[in-house]
Amino acid sequence: MATDMQKLIGTSEEDDDEDVEMDVKEEDDEEDDGARRIRSSLMVGDDGGMVSSGSNNNRFEQHQVQEQVGTPGGGRRCRPLEEKERTKLRERHRRAITARILAGLRRHGNYNLRVRADINDVIAALATEAGWVVLPDGTTFPSRSQGIKHAGGGSTAVTSSSSHLASQQTPSTSIRGVSCGFRSVPEYNACRMKGVFLPNSPPYDASPNARCQSSSLMGDAGEQSAGHPLINSSVDAVDGMQIVDTTPKLPERDFAGSAYIPVYVMLPLGVINMKCELVDPDGLLKQLRLLKSANVDGVMVDCWWGIVEAHSPHEYNWNGYRRLFQMVHELKLKLQVVLSFHECGGNVGDDVCIPLPHWVAEIGRSNPDIFFTDREGRRNPECLSWGVDKERVLRGRTGLEVYFDYMRSFRVEFNDFFEDGVITTIGVGLGPCGELRFPSFPVKHGWRYPGIGEFQCYDQYLLKNLRKAAEARGHSFWARGPDNAGSYSSRPHETGFFCDGGDYDGYYGRFFLNWYSKVLVDHGDRVLYLAKLAFEGSRIVAKLSGIHWWYKTASHAAELTAGFYNPCNRDGYAAIMTMLKKHSASLNFTPAEFHMLHQREDFSNSLSDPEAVVWQVTNAAWDVNVEVVSENPLPFLDRVGYNKILDNAKPLADPDGRYLSSFIYHRLSPLLLERQNFMEFERFVKRMHGEAVHDLQV
Repeated sequence: MATDMQKLIGTSEEDDDEDVEMDVKEEDDEEDDGARRIRSSLMVGDDGGMVSSGSNNNRFEQHQVQEQVGTPGGGRRCRPLEEKERTKLRERHRRAITARILAGLRRHGNYNLRVRADINDVIAALATEAGWVVLPDGTTFPSRSQGIKHAGGGSTAVTSSSSHLASQQTPSTSIRGVSCGFRSVPEYNACRMKGVFLPNSPPYDASPNARCQSSSLMGDAGEQSAGHPLINSSVDAVDGMQIVDTTPKLPERDFAGSAYIPVYVMLPLGVINMKCELVDPDGLLKQLRLLKSANVDGVMVDCWWGIVEAHSPHEYNWNGYRRLFQMVHELKLKLQVVLSFHECGGNVGDDVCIPLPHWVAEIGRSNPDIFFTDREGRRNPECLSWGVDKERVLRGRTGLEVYFDYMRSFRVEFNDFFEDGVITTIGVGLGPCGELRFPSFPVKHGWRYPGIGEFQCYDQYLLKNLRKAAEARGHSFWARGPDNAGSYSSRPHETGFFCDGGDYDGYYGRFFLNWYSKVLVDHGDRVLYLAKLAFEGSRIVAKLSGIHWWYKTASHAAELTAGFYNPCNRDGYAAIMTMLKKHSASLNFTPAEFHMLHQREDFSNSLSDPEAVVWQVTNAAWDVNVEVVSENPLPFLDRVGYNKILDNAKPLADPDGRYLSSFIYHRLSPLLLERQNFMEFERFVKRMHGEAVHDLQV
């Protein structure tokens, strides 16, 4: 694999330039080829026979084609030179972007792409990873079935031509919802579940355009959006089209009069640039006004350590955030702020890169043990290892002191916003992606779903902690990590540690897993204690992720490597909830996209049970009276996703009537603000607030 990657990385820019020139030449000749094809089609019929020269219709068609492709004298009309030059420039620009995408996937995505890979290969790799089957001729279908069956009994084949794929990547106008520009697998599944647009004639046309125009579960809510004062229409009328529902409408619960759950919207990752300046304040102001018109309660924003304290210790730059907070305050919205001590980039939904502070990276080059380390010695610079919480390795400060100084600086800088009640909640980053877990499944190190991941305790500071624990137990030879726990993408049954009856449930395994999970809980305990000191009287939130794969096995291997000691015979979340309760902190639980998991083939092979994870974690929190906040891990725009969130926010069968304390929508984007998508979101906000909606499906 390493050799293949080296070959891929070795692709030169000269090759890309050659491809650019070839594509430009092909595009220049495109009109000539098109003219020849049209002329030949006049001479040859659809069935391969010669066209009769005595047909009036054919003579009329030939006359029309001559008007289109030639001059009255029979000569070909040439395109202007300026138009050709513009075409070449556009093609070079497109190819340059494609080359960067391919280079990034080769270097960081671990895709097994050939050296001369084109956009078709990239799309095929992405489709295969998402659980689809891509045949050599481009035919694509879900791996669970042999194609999408139409009413006529035929199978639809989706070709992977560059032009068609490019059209799928760009959002376009549609009727009653999102077009075929799906941003994620859940969006595609939602559109496929509801219905498709088919032309009136012929009734079973399976062209790409007919298949592509899918409904986004808007139902009849689209009609009520006409004349909205703040939203520009993005819906065009399509003549000769009819809607064919492929599934019946599911009944919806009536949440009128139910509990009021505040709704916040997460702002884009790049709203503040690396100079701590507010990006596009005018555009952001318009978007915030739209959110205000939908009666959302407020917004959430990340305050990145890598931006604020970027260059030198104790030098904090909050300028851009102050301007942002003032804008939110003027619109009478509330703020949830996340103090993010991890890097941004490389995760799902990340479209910007924000590394750790430069001075921290310099320390890491001379002392890489400040970062989490796996068994092979690979470092993960996504966040600091918890082994340095009490080690003075950061220019004379410990990790805890660095976190506390940052929190105290924020509290002093924005004291007026606390006093005015604008800032309602402080989220504290506790690990990778801001979540309280070990970075056990980094894609950059070769992890692929549903791999079990690897233990991340091999930096010198955590190993020293492990030696002390083993000596205190009286078994100094236990001061090591498991040597039979597999690799990042292993399955539990392929390892001696996680298989049924494996070492995870032996004397050493129980000792190691107890220690490993205790490191996680102790880190959260120490950081939240300091956060409570810095933000006394404010609501503090800690984030937890829902790791659902291999949940139906005895060992729960993926949870164990992440630090959650939760095998089938032990509750691994109770200790975490007790720690949160100790500091009066709330839980931000981010479940997997459980509302769409059953439609993906790869989940069925991972013994996953995401809804069971949601049930266990939320009930563990509610049992000790810890408030639960939730957010969606991936963006969605359809009613099915909103209804699933509502059902989990206000459980129907809970005898105690417990519900989420707030919900955070992930995340603000131009797609969300398109007319029909925004009206569906506005409807969701009303139902979260316990208001009645008039278009309820019953």
